[in-house]
Amino acid sequence: MKINKHILPNGLRLVHYQDLSTQMVALNIVYDVGARDEDPEHTGFAHLFEHLMFGGSVNIPDYDAPLQSAGGENNAWTNNDITNYYLTVPKSNVEIGFWLESDRMLELAFSEQSLEVQRGVVMEEFKQRCLNQPYGDVGHLIRPLAYEVHPYRWPTIGKDLSHIEQATLEEVKSFFYRFYAPNNAVLAVTGNISWEEAVRLTEKWFGPIPRRNVPVRQLPQEPVQTQERRQVVKRPVPLDALFMAFHMCSREHPDYYAFDILSDILSNGRSSRLNRRLVQEQKLFSGIDAYISGTRDAGLLHISGKPSAGVSLEQAEAAVRKELQELQQVAIEEQELEKVKNKFESTQIFGNINYLNVATNLAWFELTGQAEDIDREVERYRAVTAERLKTVAQETFREENSVVLYYEKDK
Repeated sequence: MKINKHILPNGLRLVHYQDLSTQMVALNIVYDVGARDEDPEHTGFAHLFEHLMFGGSVNIPDYDAPLQSAGGENNAWTNNDITNYYLTVPKSNVEIGFWLESDRMLELAFSEQSLEVQRGVVMEEFKQRCLNQPYGDVGHLIRPLAYEVHPYRWPTIGKDLSHIEQATLEEVKSFFYRFYAPNNAVLAVTGNISWEEAVRLTEKWFGPIPRRNVPVRQLPQEPVQTQERRQVVKRPVPLDALFMAFHMCSREHPDYYAFDILSDILSNGRSSRLNRRLVQEQKLFSGIDAYISGTRDAGLLHISGKPSAGVSLEQAEAAVRKELQELQQVAIEEQELEKVKNKFESTQIFGNINYLNVATNLAWFELTGQAEDIDREVERYRAVTAERLKTVAQETFREENSVVLYYEKDK
């Protein structure tokens, strides 16, 4: 991939990749701020800002109308580590995208009315996702079970509904000027636009935005877990559910790729171990899943499933433990490992055919290291050996490194 890069005097990092196979252009801006940057008593602010950024900026009262008139689309998402915004627009109208994104980086149209509207939207989302949905509070239960001091102990949507309910305009302004800054962001531009044009428009629209005093991140280090942690809850849900988590490394650690492969071996497709053995053959679970958090600080490998009728949570957990024990004791056969690696490689190749996916990935890789890492992902997965996977499994799937949540149907 021919990747071009440029840093503006105000600190904004521009990453570019030209794709002449499309008539569209994508702009993806990632801000280096997520839920981990929030105060423990003021959580949910990063997610609230995702909504506020669409409520109008200092010179543009309505973000969506001009973009839609230009044939464009947009969206955004937040997690514990970053806040990501993107838009797509026909190449003939590309300057509208630069105009819109730069104005809301410059300053939002802060008002009590805008805050009230977006706060209501976020509170309703909290209620729907966490309070009124079966198993919706799992994140609020398992995170503080796994993390004692690190801010990953609360979900992106916030720890408590009252934190958003009581958010003031001054707190919101303070959050914006601390984190929404050119020197705290990466802009990726992909699609049918030349490097020269991307630089010209970036300097024209983003260049005048002043640098800001972004605080140096000083997060508490999570101590090593030394004994198993368990919790049992009863809820009005249709089925019992088992949730397990194991501490793992950060996204930037070399062993991240081993953890990703382990989670795929356990549960990626019908032929994966947990699906084939525990769902199809032994019929102990009606469904089961394994995945990693992929966070920038040390994360979690999750396993969750719903036991079949008549199967207790204790039996279900024992079956999962048996599969994890096998990963610790027996090296994975080359054919099984190769299949997982092939699947990842094809996903990577097909995913990066789309110009918008490329923009999102380039922004992420530039933020966390360098954009060129996008071309090194496959070889990093390819380099993981069966012996390394066995070692990582031995270090990880220990009882004292686990968190277990029994989510029981309230009878």
